[in-house]
Amino acid sequence: MVEPPDAHGGMGALTTIHDQRFSVRTRSGELVLEGRFELDASTEPRSITWVDAIGADAGQPLPACYRLDGDSFVFVAADAGMPRPDAFSTGPGQTLRGFVRHIG
Repeated sequence: MVEPPDAHGGMGALTTIHDQRFSVRTRSGELVLEGRFELDASTEPRSITWVDAIGADAGQPLPACYRLDGDSFVFVAADAGMPRPDAFSTGPGQTLRGFVRHIG
């Protein structure tokens, strides 16, 4: 099953990551999501926990796993209250996102 794009991603959305904070904006600059995260590189796969500051999941920890390879960053996040994903594939209640770093 392929899930349709949601309001927090989609073609052309710009995600900015700085220190332990993130924001997601549409092409027109509208803020659609922001929050903070914590990384744990000691687990296999590596763990990340997202905490949105706005929206339906605001304040809830969203468990995820991530992979960082050069300028490529991929994560799979689960809905609040679900177990942390341990593979880079998705099932019900999980979201996969991929990013390529741009500087400038």
